[in-house]
Amino acid sequence: MSVILRRIYAEDHPLDGNRILIDRVWPRGISKEKARLDDWMKEIAPSSSLRKWFDHDPDKFEDFKKAYQNEINESKMAQTKLQELKKMATNERLVLLFGARDMKHNHAVVLKEMIEE
Repeated sequence: MSVILRRIYAEDHPLDGNRILIDRVWPRGISKEKARLDDWMKEIAPSSSLRKWFDHDPDKFEDFKKAYQNEINESKMAQTKLQELKKMATNERLVLLFGARDMKHNHAVVLKEMIEE
């Protein structure tokens, strides 16, 4: 299983594989051509209220992680998308793209753990 996390703004050399944007909001300043996405899974992103509460505060990360996992587990649509991502990761490289600056405290880290479980 190959799951790679990449910040969409930092991509000098886009990786091949299934390139999935997992943010709810389209990244500012990135064209669709430059993103070269295979899919945009808004449905798997944290809710707007959870994202705003977290505000990328590392001190809130553990609580955010639990709340985000609960959101995914309680949503049939998010569960379906999670299963799609797991299947992609089994068959070829999966590149999860996100806009957050903090590479350690963001929803992509949590989602990667859930895919790899």
